[in-house]
Amino acid sequence: MVATISQPVSAAVARTSRPRFGGILRGELLKISRQRATWLMLIALAGLLTLPFLVSLTAEGFKDGLQHAPVFELYRTMGRNLWALRVFAGPVLVILTARLIGMEYSGGTIRVLLARGVGRLGLLGAKLLAIAVWALGILLGGLLLDLLLTLVTIRIAAGSFDALKALNAGFWQDTWLYIVTIVISMAVTILMAAAVTVLTRSLAAGLAIGLSFFAADNIGLIFFYLASQLTGSNFWTVATGDLLGPNLNVMAQALLPGRAAAATFTFNAPLVPLTGGHTLLVTAIWTAGFIATAVLLTWKRDVTE
Repeated sequence: MVATISQPVSAAVARTSRPRFGGILRGELLKISRQRATWLMLIALAGLLTLPFLVSLTAEGFKDGLQHAPVFELYRTMGRNLWALRVFAGPVLVILTARLIGMEYSGGTIRVLLARGVGRLGLLGAKLLAIAVWALGILLGGLLLDLLLTLVTIRIAAGSFDALKALNAGFWQDTWLYIVTIVISMAVTILMAAAVTVLTRSLAAGLAIGLSFFAADNIGLIFFYLASQLTGSNFWTVATGDLLGPNLNVMAQALLPGRAAAATFTFNAPLVPLTGGHTLLVTAIWTAGFIATAVLLTWKRDVTE
C-alpha cells in the first residue's frame, strides 16, 4: 500500500518541480569555464594588454616624463592602458555571449532545457548574469595586470618608484571614473551581443554581427563625413552623435575633468562635439533597445526549430 501511494506522489513532485535559478546559473558558469576557447581568449587578451607597456619602454620621452612631469606621464600611461583594456576586452565579451546563447539554438538544446521546466527569461537572465560575472573577473584581472606591468615599467625606466609620490587624490578619482566608463562599455557590449544572437537564433550570425557591430559603427563615420560633404547638409555630421561606438570612444574624454586631458585622446570620435551627459544618454537608449530586443523576443517567440 505504501509503495502504491508514494509512486504517484513522487511522480507528481517530479512534474511540478522546476530547476532553480541558482542551479541554472552554476551550470552556465561551468559551461564558460569548460570551453577551451575561453582560456585561449584570456591568454590572447593578456598578451594584447602588454602592448602599451612595450610602447612605453621603447618611447624616448617616457623616462624623462617620469622625472620631470610625472603626473602628466602617469595620466597618459593610465589612459593608454585602460583604453587598451576597454577595446580588447570587447571582442572577448562578444564571443563569450554569442557562444553561450547561440549554442543553445544552433545545437537544439534550447528545446530540451525548456521541456525540463527552465523558464525562458530565467535562462536568459542566468546566461547574462554568468557572463557579467566573467566580465567582472576580466575587468579585475586586467586592472591587476595593468597595475603590475605599470610598476614594472616604471621601475625599469626610472630605476625607482619616486614618480608615484607625485600622484594625488584627483588622479585616483579620475582613474576610477575612467574605469566606470569601461564597465559601461562592457555592459552594453554584452547586451548588444545577446540581442543580436537572440534575434538571429544562430551562433554563427551572433558572432558575425556582434564582432562587426562596433567596427561598422566606427568605419561608418567615413561615409557620414562623405555624405555631409557631398550634400552640404549637417544632418549627417549631427547623426554621428547618435552612434553607439563613437559615443563610447569619447565617453571618458567627455566625462573626465580637464586635468585628465593627458589620459584621453580622440579615436573615431563623432563629427560633432559631445558632452558627457549626451554620451551617457545615447548609451542608455541603445542599452534599453538591446534589453527590449533580447527580453521580448525570448519571451514572445516560440522555439519551433
